[in-house]
Amino acid sequence: MVWRMDRNTLEFAVIPTAIGECALVWNENAEIVGSALPHGGAEQVRGAVRGWYPGSVEASPAPVAAAVTALTRLLDDGVGDLAEIHLDMSAVPDFDRRVYEVVRAIPPGETRTYGEVATELGAPGAAQAVGQAMGRNPFPPIVPCHRVLAAGRRVGGFSARGGPRTKLRMLATEGVYLEQPTLFDL
Repeated sequence: MVWRMDRNTLEFAVIPTAIGECALVWNENAEIVGSALPHGGAEQVRGAVRGWYPGSVEASPAPVAAAVTALTRLLDDGVGDLAEIHLDMSAVPDFDRRVYEVVRAIPPGETRTYGEVATELGAPGAAQAVGQAMGRNPFPPIVPCHRVLAAGRRVGGFSARGGPRTKLRMLATEGVYLEQPTLFDL
């Protein structure tokens, strides 16, 4: 997915966290236009950001220092909330924007299912569309897609590197432990 912005040059910074190097991308107003979870190392994260945001420039994260602090605190200690981070969703489709607003309201340590998010949107039966919006999420974990589960509180999919294992690790950092199937459940 390539996000094109009709703005001045976007800037980004690679941020070390307990789960690996992440990135934040921001515009001239210090609004976050995207983020990246770990991709295997700092260079892989840089490559992903440059692919998604052509022309973006690596810079000091000073303009988004509060976002960096909140992000690292959540990923390192499972503490805090990213709801105060300002996002520029101008390039995000309306349905996805509505999904992201609902998901951003899920506090750390809590989860919802795709179906519950769809119902909260007033679109019961749209669980699959919610899942697709989560797969397109340009703001992980600011829009905490890791807190959205499949029916029956199953982990479901996760498009970040490491897939569902990364999702489980992020949830565990926040104190959420999903019961894993045993040999007798398979």
